[in-house]
Amino acid sequence: MTSDYKRVFKSSGQEYGYYDIASFMENQKQNIETLPYSIRILLELTLRHSADNSKMEQFLETFVKWDEKHEADVPYKPERVVLQDFTGVPALVDLAAMREEVKRRGGDVKQINPDVPVHLVVDHSVQVDMAGSDEAFAYNVEQEFRRNKERYTFLKWAQNSFDNLTIIPPDTGIIHQVNLEYLSSVVRCTTEGEKIAFPDTLVGTDSHTTMINGLGVLGWGVGGIEAEASMLGQESYFPMPKVVGVKLTGRLSATATATDLALTLTRLLREHNVVGKFVEFYGPGLETLPLANRATIANMAPEYGATCGFFPIDEQTLAYLKLTDRTPEQIQLVRDYASANHFMYNVEQDQVRHYSEYEELDLSTVRSNVAGPKRPQDLVYLEKLPQQFASYAKLPKYPVEVEGKRFELQPGDLGLAAITSCTNTSNPEVLIAAALIAKNAIASGLKVPKYVKTSFSPGSRVVTDYLAAADLQRYLDNLGFQIAGYGCMTCIGNSGKLKDGLQERLAAEPYPVAAIESGNRNFEGRVNPLIKDTYLASPPLVVAYALAGTLNIDVETQPLGKDLRTGAAVYLKDLWPSQEEISTIIHQFVKPQLFSNNYSDIFRQNSMWNELQAPKSETYHWDANSTYIAEPDFFSETDAQEDLTGLRILAKLGDSITTDHISPAGFIGQRTPAGKYLLGHGVSPADFNSYGSRRGNHEVMMRGTLANIRLQNQLTPNKLGGFTKSWLSGEETTIYDAAMEYKKRGIGTVVLAGKDYGMGSSRDWAAKGVLLLGVKAVIAESFERIHRSNLVMMGILPLQYLAGDTAAKLGLTGDEKISILPDGEIAHVTAVNKDHTLKFNVKIRFDAPIDRVYYEEHGILPLVVKKKLDA
Repeated sequence: MTSDYKRVFKSSGQEYGYYDIASFMENQKQNIETLPYSIRILLELTLRHSADNSKMEQFLETFVKWDEKHEADVPYKPERVVLQDFTGVPALVDLAAMREEVKRRGGDVKQINPDVPVHLVVDHSVQVDMAGSDEAFAYNVEQEFRRNKERYTFLKWAQNSFDNLTIIPPDTGIIHQVNLEYLSSVVRCTTEGEKIAFPDTLVGTDSHTTMINGLGVLGWGVGGIEAEASMLGQESYFPMPKVVGVKLTGRLSATATATDLALTLTRLLREHNVVGKFVEFYGPGLETLPLANRATIANMAPEYGATCGFFPIDEQTLAYLKLTDRTPEQIQLVRDYASANHFMYNVEQDQVRHYSEYEELDLSTVRSNVAGPKRPQDLVYLEKLPQQFASYAKLPKYPVEVEGKRFELQPGDLGLAAITSCTNTSNPEVLIAAALIAKNAIASGLKVPKYVKTSFSPGSRVVTDYLAAADLQRYLDNLGFQIAGYGCMTCIGNSGKLKDGLQERLAAEPYPVAAIESGNRNFEGRVNPLIKDTYLASPPLVVAYALAGTLNIDVETQPLGKDLRTGAAVYLKDLWPSQEEISTIIHQFVKPQLFSNNYSDIFRQNSMWNELQAPKSETYHWDANSTYIAEPDFFSETDAQEDLTGLRILAKLGDSITTDHISPAGFIGQRTPAGKYLLGHGVSPADFNSYGSRRGNHEVMMRGTLANIRLQNQLTPNKLGGFTKSWLSGEETTIYDAAMEYKKRGIGTVVLAGKDYGMGSSRDWAAKGVLLLGVKAVIAESFERIHRSNLVMMGILPLQYLAGDTAAKLGLTGDEKISILPDGEIAHVTAVNKDHTLKFNVKIRFDAPIDRVYYEEHGILPLVVKKKLDA
């Protein structure tokens, strides 16, 4: 019986109950110390929830000799959910639509309500419309509210109408930093009846939810539809993960940053192949890594492909809770609970603890680096960066006039340099280093060339406070790195237009202009559609390359520029601050009071948000004329599974098709189906906003599906973008128009793809969009974890070629008619055209028993409505 494992401990004079995972393992004649800490959390969750849900007891056996049972499932029922507004708005739109469906069926709409605490942080909508100006922040916020008033009013309605939902207003911080600094308690406890303590766990509608793993909290990114399942009390199931133990030894050198370490690990772990696995860090090097560095590494888990990049609770965890001004009682609770229930890291048990696979990194070997030009795992050491542009050697110089001055640009010259994103703007070390480089550059008479658009988007207002307190922000301002906003801006594609002159020139005549940003993603077309090559780097290197105006330089041996007063060459080594100087500033100015002052006022900081008015009603009053919020019809798309014959191939794609390719978040072109739709509804191009901001409107999003300007559909080899060949007309057309013609004639479609289909951000519209286009199945060589799950949850069949098979090896040309016959764990596929008939088998990627249920019930939304009405 689960209750046999219930124990008590005391903390700050109070008694708490807890479920003792060591006792359970002892009863199974197993030693708890052999389990990775991340697996211990899953065990505790299963043990605790078994007390009131007997069907979960059967999964406890899976934790005995866990590393031999990777085919067996484990449940995951997180304690809370975090949303950002790009993915959070459509999740709440879905809940509102589910209330409408329940109402249509005569049920109680209040049955559709979050069962666990949900926090939505509005951080993805602000854009860098203005930069390099003291007025930039105020102007960008004004533009943000002008564009997004409908969406924000909807969020206000949701805040008023749904229980268990808290909205963190715009322009207060990035979701993952707010989660780290404020939302997470590390250890939670029940608030009613007997106090039961347990680990904080979560899912979030953003891939980089994994940042919280740096705090010893287990959580990862999921699609909006999977988050909705958690919000509505549905546990999810996944195979017992393999855990890759990464032993860290040594200490970072004085010139190596947390970003350098994170990018080094990203390459190392991509090469190891940690896709779908847990990564857990351990070893003597842990004690040298402050929490901010751990958060930077954990943030990048989606880039190295892991489900999570977990750091167990230790003294650094507790020090961070103290730094961010958590209460002494909470800090003591974390210490006492983690000690009582074997969650406190013990380096002496490193030899006892067992991992599925092992890696090791000596921190002292980490060198300064960048990553790019289009994948985070493609690490480049600084001296090798100029070689990245050798292929452009024959291109002529590119004349452009910016701010009245003429420049002759060359490949690799920068159009954009941004200190941005959750990855690095949570880290005082790299931000203070960047500010000190700016200070030293100004003293050396350096300036950023006029053609480079510079911006700074901190993760929270605390960053502004400590930079101001240390009198450092003014140096960043002097170089054009004024605050542009508090949100996920350039990194998500909200970079705005480039400098006047360069923007128009590139739009008319493309040229390999580059970008450098302190973000985590640099997929093609993501940061800015006019930028060819984007590199990830630490904030100090962003400033350094901005000063040089180019990436086509070895900054370790070549000067960044000349002192405007003396003409002397200035090198990076002349500007780089010492570790002692950085540490002194951190200890002097990064104080707990900054955090408590900021977060005590977080719900009142934004006056424009406070002025928004929204009605109070149980169901939303849909505006038929709105181009931002519309009621999606996911409840009539229920014929997807019945007929899988005579399907046509909508797109034939290669490897590494990201969710950015499938469902872009940024720029909406006037000539695209989405642009034409908006024009037809009276929206001027200046007000198009972005795909991400319009995720609450399915009409826009389905037109944007498979519409990335960098997408290469092999059915239209001579065209980039959202194009295909219609097998009805034989003509090239847009994917949207072809799909609508197929749907009109009752013809289903298939997408063919290569390896890692759906890698990248946890973007639910990449699954919703293809469903609304009429796609019945995706046949790929492999799938990214989150996207595979999202396809199933929308009632789309994910099929994987058997080992050795690919579209090319099978001879698929794309003009075949496809029929699919599911047969247990495989499906028989027949592909017929005028020249051949191909028959082959594929694996049905139902990775958990619940997957088949989702598919058979036409997706999770119809399933949940049915369950609520039947309750």
